[in-house]
Amino acid sequence: MGGGLVVEIPGAAPLELVSGVVHLDEERAVFEAMLTGWGRQQRSRLLSEDTVTARVRLLRRFTEFAGSFPWQWTPGDVEDFTVSLMTGTQRLAPSTIRGYHLTLRMFGDFLLDARYGWVAQCEERFDAIPSQVCRDFNTVAHLAEYEGRPQRRPFTYDELQHLFDFLDTRVVQVQRSGRKGAWAAMRDAQMVKTCYAYGLRRRELCTLDLPDLRPNPKMRQWDTYGAVHVRFGKAGRGKVPRRRTVLTAPEFDWVVAGMRQWVEEVRPILGRDRVEALWLTERGQRISVKSMDHRFAWLREQAGLDSDLTLHCLRHSYVTHLIEFGYPERFVTEQVGHSYASTTAIYTSVSNDFKNKTLQAALARVYQEEQQ
Repeated sequence: MGGGLVVEIPGAAPLELVSGVVHLDEERAVFEAMLTGWGRQQRSRLLSEDTVTARVRLLRRFTEFAGSFPWQWTPGDVEDFTVSLMTGTQRLAPSTIRGYHLTLRMFGDFLLDARYGWVAQCEERFDAIPSQVCRDFNTVAHLAEYEGRPQRRPFTYDELQHLFDFLDTRVVQVQRSGRKGAWAAMRDAQMVKTCYAYGLRRRELCTLDLPDLRPNPKMRQWDTYGAVHVRFGKAGRGKVPRRRTVLTAPEFDWVVAGMRQWVEEVRPILGRDRVEALWLTERGQRISVKSMDHRFAWLREQAGLDSDLTLHCLRHSYVTHLIEFGYPERFVTEQVGHSYASTTAIYTSVSNDFKNKTLQAALARVYQEEQQ
């Protein structure tokens, strides 16, 4: 298509700016049209509403910081913005800052793409055109596979035992006190144990429904608790949530009794037979990820555990312990829903005891062969 014709695709300037209309604040009007257009283009790629909203919010924040609009931005504005993010008590992690840079870079690429017509609009209206302000020399490079907080780690076996003992004791104490909430204490305990026993992400845990509990033909005595079907796994960019079935491992078979008690004895007390959500609030609604985060933070504090141990650390513990139990790498990767074994390796942090036993076995094998 020649002649500089702009195709009317999602996010194109002609779809967002009405020809012939004079705006009292033209700069602001064009900027808002850019954001609306980019949001439309992002949604056309099937990105979630939360992702689009967060990215647009960042662009507004950067515009306010720079004190100028996209056709006036410079690489120096990015550098100053980055410095502001790395100073003070609320210093952001490198991975977060890199994510901000990526958003700014993608927005710049969108504006400079001739198919959308924003360069022509800026040149006609402001006698200026936007440029790519995110370059290799002023953005965070992705040099390490894992950039999370180093304080985050798997639970040790002792910490897990302490946490589970605390949860069980809390249920008994609430029951004996005669106070309301014994079933809620049971729910909290079983949610935490299920998160660990199946290596689930927080959203995967909270979105489980009763039909997601599946049998394992090899272990009929577990009834419908031989596996959980995850329907809302982490989605790739612009893709739908990935599904997987996580089998109940024999080392975690203790979760079956707790799950059976919750589903068959405790949950029916709420009288919400028509609600399929596995985990319910006091009002009979599905418990949210945010609510579960708050619940776990409170439980962790009451148990006297390290504040850096989050609910997601239980997933790291699951991966680590499966490796220590001797499961093949491919099995572990499939269980936790990773696309690559290298991602699973990042989650793994085997104990010194496991490494010592592995080394002892290797020494015995090698030196026995030499003596023969």
